[in-house]
Amino acid sequence: MDDPPASVFVTGANGFMGRALTERYRSAGVDVSGVDVTADPDRGVIAGDVLDPSGWADAIAPGAVVIHTAAIVSNNIATERAWEVNVVGTQRVLDAATGAGAERFVQISTMGVTRFAHTHAEASRRVLPGRELDERWPLMPTGNPYTDTKITAEHLVLAAHAAGRQACTIIRPADVYGPGCRPWVLEPLEAIRSGRMLLPARGRGLFTPIHIDDLLDGVVAAAARPAAAGQIFHLGGEEPVTTLEYFGHLARMIGRPAPRTAPTAVAVAAAEATRWVAVARRRHTEVGRGVMAMLAKTRAVSNEKAHRDLDWWPRVSLSDGMADVERWLRSEGLLDDAR
Repeated sequence: MDDPPASVFVTGANGFMGRALTERYRSAGVDVSGVDVTADPDRGVIAGDVLDPSGWADAIAPGAVVIHTAAIVSNNIATERAWEVNVVGTQRVLDAATGAGAERFVQISTMGVTRFAHTHAEASRRVLPGRELDERWPLMPTGNPYTDTKITAEHLVLAAHAAGRQACTIIRPADVYGPGCRPWVLEPLEAIRSGRMLLPARGRGLFTPIHIDDLLDGVVAAAARPAAAGQIFHLGGEEPVTTLEYFGHLARMIGRPAPRTAPTAVAVAAAEATRWVAVARRRHTEVGRGVMAMLAKTRAVSNEKAHRDLDWWPRVSLSDGMADVERWLRSEGLLDDAR
């Protein structure tokens, strides 16, 4: 870390990404604190709600870097709840950062905001022909509460920067994985183990896995560079793979066959049927149209801007990253009865 900030404040500090960020900065000698729904005093994490800064705003030091990771990350969530946390919550954290005199506000968004371009390649080609998804792609709401509210949150952040209220940077991670990852490691492993995993696009959807360590490198670099203020950066793995290849790694860890595949329309119908059964039983599930759209992507992610402006390149290959995941799973006893 060439030029570490004096202090960092992380929202969602107990989450997969938030915990990794606090550990990275703390290892560099940075004063790190944060907020999450549950306190962790040993790590400087205060219990609080992003909608109510009164209990934690004072922990943001003047000149701090504020990294906002807290969000409701779900494809099956009420629009009102997603709006409340992902939009209003972002505004509250942004206001708290500005009020404290933060040096930089870093919004962790998602490549999901480009979902229309990802999954409607032919239509998108008429907008920006034949190109990987870069930061210039126009965004279009699709009715998915998570991605639509993330688009709106980006607007709030960019508006604050444009008005001169707060220097801001937006990071759009691609498919982040690593030890402790819930959506792309733990939940798929359980689905594969139980034989419930079904991949759309016959398993040929594009996946752009980025190991958590590589993502941290990019976030730290963007937060430190003055020229990154007011900018959006895509951070993904350098080479996309098919979903069948990615999830095949997880299947081999537990000695199971590769996940089943189907045409997208069939996979969506099956996923929606599963979702409605869960709704009828009043159980939450991430299975449904939204996750199938995520697994049927047709375009890769461009890292060109991050290469140029941040001198950032992914360093962890998929094989090395998956070996890291397997070591962690074994250390946690999550593969003991797999074979």
